[in-house]
Amino acid sequence: QVHLVESGGGLVQPGGSLRLSCAASGFTFRVRIMSWYRQAPGKERELVAGIRGIGTITDMADSVKGRFTISRDNDRDTVFLQMNALKPEDTAIYYCNTKLGDKDFWGQGTLVTVSS
Repeated sequence: QVHLVESGGGLVQPGGSLRLSCAASGFTFRVRIMSWYRQAPGKERELVAGIRGIGTITDMADSVKGRFTISRDNDRDTVFLQMNALKPEDTAIYYCNTKLGDKDFWGQGTLVTVSS
């Protein structure tokens, strides 16, 4: 059974940093693309970044380029999102995602609030 558990969200001031983690289980983590999405209040869920099993980047939203970094640890079945220079518009629930076949799997999400 696929299980994704995000952690690391919280309240941070503009310009601050947070590191999100997503612990995965129930599938062969090292061969799967892992992605981070986010959904801000009143907006659709959007792709933030994606990373292949070998560590190369599949996607990075223009709005976070130069500020966010996605990485993974295949020994720990965990994917990370390092978020620097956070802005109020980064406020959202951040979700971990993987796709197996034609099915999407999601974590429960972790809330990031950027506010002074």
